[in-house]
Amino acid sequence: MLQQRMHQLAVIDDHRVSLSTTAASNIDDDFSEEVMDDGLDQLTDLSPATQNRIRSMKARHDEVLRLLHDGGDPTSLGKELSSLSEMSSLCEKVSEIHAERISLLELLEETKTSGDEDSQELIDEINGELEQLTAQLQPLSQKMYKSLIPVLNPDDADELTSSDAVIDIRAGTGGDEACLFAGEIMAGYESIAKAGGDGGKSWDIEILSISKTDLGGVKEASLAISSRGGGGSGGYGYESFDNVSSDDGDTPSEEEMAEKLLQQLGPYGFFQYESGVHRVQRVPVNDNKLQTSAVSVAVLPSIPENQVADALPSTELKIDTMRASGAGGQHVNTTESAVRITHIPTGIMAYMQEERSQHKNRAKAMKLVAARVHSLRRQQAAKERSDARSSLMGGGDRSERVRTYNFPQDRITDHRCKVSVQGVQSWMSNGSMVRKFAPHLYQMEREERTAALEELEDERNEKKRRKKK
Repeated sequence: MLQQRMHQLAVIDDHRVSLSTTAASNIDDDFSEEVMDDGLDQLTDLSPATQNRIRSMKARHDEVLRLLHDGGDPTSLGKELSSLSEMSSLCEKVSEIHAERISLLELLEETKTSGDEDSQELIDEINGELEQLTAQLQPLSQKMYKSLIPVLNPDDADELTSSDAVIDIRAGTGGDEACLFAGEIMAGYESIAKAGGDGGKSWDIEILSISKTDLGGVKEASLAISSRGGGGSGGYGYESFDNVSSDDGDTPSEEEMAEKLLQQLGPYGFFQYESGVHRVQRVPVNDNKLQTSAVSVAVLPSIPENQVADALPSTELKIDTMRASGAGGQHVNTTESAVRITHIPTGIMAYMQEERSQHKNRAKAMKLVAARVHSLRRQQAAKERSDARSSLMGGGDRSERVRTYNFPQDRITDHRCKVSVQGVQSWMSNGSMVRKFAPHLYQMEREERTAALEELEDERNEKKRRKKK
């Protein structure tokens, strides 16, 4: 009975869907104030601003199709069409479900007023169909959100999944205790890097420079961590991460999602949220009072060697050679093996004397300068996109903390994502605190992009309202 009645409404449904598609294709900047019969308003877990952005993407997809049909450039338009196709397809599925729901609701109202003896059976059948259609909307809503705002920012995804990393570690407030803690952090990073982050393959570690104390602590150190060209285990992985499902086909757990994300990241993406000031609270071995110390960490994306020359023209560099200083054998103070490279436009400098060979020291210094200059340029570009972040290195002061390691309470707290874990030594000894906090911080960054999108849409709507007045 239900199937027969639905068939009678099919022609009406087709006409409604056609009108909805036409409206979407001709949509302008005022669509947010119109009642759109596209079903997106049924996706209650998506904010109105998010729904409006999705409508814009669907409208642009239809516009690009028309431009291609009219002889537009297939190269540029084809790429844009490809980026919008997934969202357009999802919109069409939602619209189809919405049209079917409207038909069922109309049939339900008609059945309730008919007074037929078999009406209750038909009502139950219609309600069952409506429940099934409603259940189909939630997965589509999640896919739309992931397509609109993927876990990894599309602007940075290639770098996060494929770039190697340079890690600068510097002891700050706290004297010898800060240096000892810097050494422990460095050891943890080396340990987790040897495990390949979470990708299953060991990453290469190169100590570019290091300055130690007599107690074995680290004043300053720079590490280069390389995946040997492999990036994460899955390469360019943000799309595959967003499409991950559990083994039984159900919605994956948070642990499964986090594991999948970490497997896709290259060295830079894996370590990037270690940037900032790490504060430690503990009683030093030669004291009986609780002391607070700080260590600064900066994680920079490394530039491939074959791109350094283009990124840093020789005309922008000042290269000085000199005799190395300190303990190290006969070559110290006798040969000009030490190298200092300065990037003239920015003043960024790197000094290397670790190797006996001037050539090797020069290569290390060039790698470090290139990474630091590249990082500065990225920060400047972010500011131009109104996405500026404060300096990741900080001043080593206690107040500029991102994480606290509280030994008396045996607790590590990340102050950005508000997550704490117990067992300081167990998390630090193998560097597993990196993999613990990184998924939370990526999710937090995603939520910030969502808020920024909603703020932008609200500003656009406000401008349109003012213009109409």
